[in-house]
Amino acid sequence: MATPVLDAIDRVIINRLQDGLPVSERPYRDAAKELGMEEDELVARLQRLLEQRVLSRLGPLFQIERAGGLYVLAAMRVPAARLDRVIGIVNAFPEVAHNYLREHAFNLWFVLAVGERERMEEVIRRIEQRTGLSVYAFPKLQEYFLDLRLRA
Repeated sequence: MATPVLDAIDRVIINRLQDGLPVSERPYRDAAKELGMEEDELVARLQRLLEQRVLSRLGPLFQIERAGGLYVLAAMRVPAARLDRVIGIVNAFPEVAHNYLREHAFNLWFVLAVGERERMEEVIRRIEQRTGLSVYAFPKLQEYFLDLRLRA
């Protein structure tokens, strides 16, 4: 895949939308108006940025615990020869928000998100059954809000 090129408008969109979309009936239309463009242009640009992997996701951040759910950071020790297969299995679970590799004994890390706390153990058990590997769960004990912004 070719290296994506961001133009000035892409950069303005990325920088602005890190502060969120308007809460309205038509948030993309309202954001586009604020940015001085049409809704269809904003949506097309965002789709292109997602397809090019400039953006990995576009969506809200929830405090899932307030709704009775749970986020858990999880780790696995995956033999190098099995890494691609195990990543495919883990990624197939809709409860997996994202994952990443680390140079460490625990080399595959991922975040699980479930709507009901009781479901977490079931999801972990199913991942272990399908991979034949142990999942080590690290539930959140305290939340910190950093308000990180990355300038495009």
